[in-house]
Amino acid sequence: MNHSHPLKEGPETILHGQIERVTYTNEENGFTIAKVRIQGQRDLVTVVGNMIAPTPGEMLEMRGEWVTHPRYGQQFRVLKYQSKVPATVVGIQRYLGSGLIKGIGPVMAKRIVSRFGKQTLDVIEKDIDRLAEVEGIGRKRIDMIKKAWDEQREIRNVMLFLQSHGVSSGYATKIFKQYGDRAIQVVRENPYRLATDIVGIGFVTADQIAEKLGFAKDSPLRSEAGTLYVLHRLAEEGHVFYPYELLLTKCCEMLDVEREGIVQALGTLHQERHIVIEDLNNSLTAFKENNKAVDLAKYHVCETGIARRLTTLLKYPKSIRAIDAEKAVEWVQNRLTIRLAREQAAAIRCAAENKVMVITGGPGTGKTTIIQAVLKIFSQLGVKILLAAPTGRATKRMSETTGFAARTIHRLLEYSLQKGGFQRNEDKPLDVDLLVVDESSMIDTILMHHLLKAIPPGATLILVGDVNQLPSVGAGNVLKDIIDSGAVEVVTLNEIFRQARESLIVVNAHKINQGAMPLLRPGEGGGHEDFFFIEQEDPEEALSIILELTSKRIPQKFGFDPVRDIQVLSPMHKGLVGAGNLNRSLQERLNPGEAVVVRGENGFRVHDKVMQVRNNYDKEVFNGDIGTIVRIDPELRE
Repeated sequence: MNHSHPLKEGPETILHGQIERVTYTNEENGFTIAKVRIQGQRDLVTVVGNMIAPTPGEMLEMRGEWVTHPRYGQQFRVLKYQSKVPATVVGIQRYLGSGLIKGIGPVMAKRIVSRFGKQTLDVIEKDIDRLAEVEGIGRKRIDMIKKAWDEQREIRNVMLFLQSHGVSSGYATKIFKQYGDRAIQVVRENPYRLATDIVGIGFVTADQIAEKLGFAKDSPLRSEAGTLYVLHRLAEEGHVFYPYELLLTKCCEMLDVEREGIVQALGTLHQERHIVIEDLNNSLTAFKENNKAVDLAKYHVCETGIARRLTTLLKYPKSIRAIDAEKAVEWVQNRLTIRLAREQAAAIRCAAENKVMVITGGPGTGKTTIIQAVLKIFSQLGVKILLAAPTGRATKRMSETTGFAARTIHRLLEYSLQKGGFQRNEDKPLDVDLLVVDESSMIDTILMHHLLKAIPPGATLILVGDVNQLPSVGAGNVLKDIIDSGAVEVVTLNEIFRQARESLIVVNAHKINQGAMPLLRPGEGGGHEDFFFIEQEDPEEALSIILELTSKRIPQKFGFDPVRDIQVLSPMHKGLVGAGNLNRSLQERLNPGEAVVVRGENGFRVHDKVMQVRNNYDKEVFNGDIGTIVRIDPELRE
């Protein structure tokens, strides 16, 4: 009868064992699933975690915790580990013959161990030339073995050093893959490099490592890295620049250092071109009293690039032949059998006469009708037309309403991670005469810069969007800035059309934008049935109402699918009605069952509705994209 594992789920545990086989390993990040024989136990243990080149026969000291996988049972999750050399003859032979040491296979390992026994590893470490005593080993093979042995020693030293300074095995693996045998030197000299060089290690983690290495709080390296960290945090909040004096104050508070240290850090970062310090005296910004602004260099390049590219587009002659705008309006009304409103007709005339324009307006103001009319006119001229939007959902809707194929901006610009980014640019521009971009308020500074670089100078650009929608997730409020600049023609649509007026959602959206109180009571909206206001101050009651509305009342009244057709929004992450708890509660109500994969507090199941929360350019999945889990392969999870 096999012995069961004596260790249960709980606090950090230390295990010693030898790798029997490696089930799976990811070459890029080191994530590994392996079977390990633990000292004193008969059963093999499944261990999961990040490791550098795990090899059968390798002896490990592992620190981690026992977890129970819903499908595969008990596993040991490795948080830290050290590779240990085996002590027994059998272990040494298996270790050397595993393929870990280039130049030694199973047959040669047996010969070496037969000759040197338990002293084998000492011989390799201290007197490797003695391997010539073994049949089949010459000078060339000894050199090969020595090189491989030295590499393994370096891996052990790096892992020991990093983990002794609080670095998890996962990050230690990434660090070694980035710096190789220079890892210890790099981290000792400037641990803050980790924040920029290693994905997943931010300033906070690098700062903790630096503290353990003895770096002072007022170290110039810390002030420089911390200042960049603060600027990146501000960029995540939407800022492409920040007033100099306000930035000084914020950095001093967050880093707990004196002002002079940050002043010096800003000077160094400016000299090294990580940031740009601008004089605001001749600027239109509202921050003149601070005299200077600080930009991360990449945002400064993009902002100035946007201005430069728009200027080029405006100055360059149109590739589309001139047409009579008034006749075009009459023609398209007859073709589409519609009567355009005054603002819509003005927008179409503007599109016919200008190289760059913006069409903006709230929901129900006729933006889609204008796009349809413009496309009808220009397609009649035989010009090359492209349609784009920031998200897959927006492109799908654009294609459905216009009958023209639309693409995401990333697909339009042929983004490729393997090839180093966007393939369409000023050297390889788009083949287009008219580019129409919908949902333009969602385009951030960096993406707009890449888009404009890829537009040939003779092309016409029409940006469509609602400036009152939430701005882009990335830094910048580009559409509003373009409108406010006064450099391009802008048509603002204010009239809500009859069909849209039948929606209380649309009516209330416009009321809120105008600073008026929305219609909240039943009957106020004249019989509209798409907007309901339920006031509830008790979080438990609110949660109960949301679950009931989502799972029963709304699907029954409107015929909606509760998962596919209903989206719940929350303004906060934590609490009973925060996004985290709402997601878990809705999952239990709408898709109950056992979680197949667990990540932190969340379990994922087949048929779960999921949202991407960060851009994955390689897979063309972007922040805000919604999908459904159709299959989970837990054996290959990372």
